[in-house]
Amino acid sequence: MRVLFAGTPAVAVPSLDALVKAGFNVVAVLTRPDAPVGRKRVLTPSPVAQRAAELGIDVIRAARVDAEAIAAVSAVQPDVAAIVAYGGLVPPAALGIPRHGWVNLHFSLLPAWRGAAPVQRSVMAGDDVTGAVTFQLEEGLDTGPVFGTLTEAVRLQDTAGDLLERLSRSGAVLLAQTLSAIEAGKASPQPQAGDVSLAPKLTLEDGHINWSHPALAINRQSRGVTPEPGAWTLLDGQRVKLEPVRLRPDIAGVAPGSVALQGKSVVVGTGSHAVELTRVQPAGKKMMAAADWARGMASLEGVVFE
Repeated sequence: MRVLFAGTPAVAVPSLDALVKAGFNVVAVLTRPDAPVGRKRVLTPSPVAQRAAELGIDVIRAARVDAEAIAAVSAVQPDVAAIVAYGGLVPPAALGIPRHGWVNLHFSLLPAWRGAAPVQRSVMAGDDVTGAVTFQLEEGLDTGPVFGTLTEAVRLQDTAGDLLERLSRSGAVLLAQTLSAIEAGKASPQPQAGDVSLAPKLTLEDGHINWSHPALAINRQSRGVTPEPGAWTLLDGQRVKLEPVRLRPDIAGVAPGSVALQGKSVVVGTGSHAVELTRVQPAGKKMMAAADWARGMASLEGVVFE
C-alpha cells in the first residue's frame, strides 16, 4: 500500500519509522518548510524532513496544503495518507486524493481535547488518564470516526513533554496497526461518543503563572506548558522562566506571589499552600537551580512575583 506521511515535529518521527519498519511503501513525506532554529536562526529542516532524508524518502515542503501541495500529493498517487502533527489543515480538495483517505494519529481520547494542544490541555486540566486514537480525517476539527484507541496514565510529575514522548511511541504502533487493518479490509471506524472538549494551541500567556490560584492548579499549569511555551512570572517587570514547581502542602502562611526561603527550599505562596521552585531562569541568564538563584539575590525579603 502506497502511503503518504504528513508530519513535522519530533513526536511524528516514531510514526514514520513504525510505518517503514512495518513494510509500508512510504512514497513521500509532507512536512512544513525549513524554519530558523537557535539564537543564530539557522534555517533547519523539520525533524520529519531530516528523518525522511535519512530514509531516502522524497519530501514535499509546504506551509499549508495549497494548490501546489495538492498537486504534489496527487502526483505520488497514495493509497492512504497518514498524518501526525503536520501543523496545518487538510482542505476538502486533498481529503479525497487517497482512496482510503487520511488517517490521523491524535494524542487524546477523542472527542476529548480536539485541537492542536491535546496533551498540554490534558495535563493542565488534571486528567488521570489520556491516550491516543487513530481516526478518519474529515472537514470538521478532529470529528471523524475512530479506528483504534490506546490509553496512558498521567503520572503525578509528568510534563506535557514527558507524556507526549510516551504517546508518540505507543501511538506509532497504533498507527501502523490501523493501516495494516485498512490494507487487509478489516478496519471498521466507529463514530466518536462522549463529551467534547477543545484544546486550542498554547500561547505565551498560557504559561504566565497567577499566584492567587491554588497550588495544585499552578503545578498542573507549570507541567502542562513544559517544554513549550514554558511557565513564567514577572519580577520587577522582567520575565522569569520557571521549570515545573513542586507542591508543598506542609508550608502555609506565605502570601500569594511572595518568595521565601524555607530551610534549603525556595518557595512561593499561592492561593492555597506554597509551591517549591525547582529551576529558575532570570531575564538574560541561563536556567539555574532555584537555590543558586536565591543565593544571588541580596535578600528574598520583599521579593514578590507577579
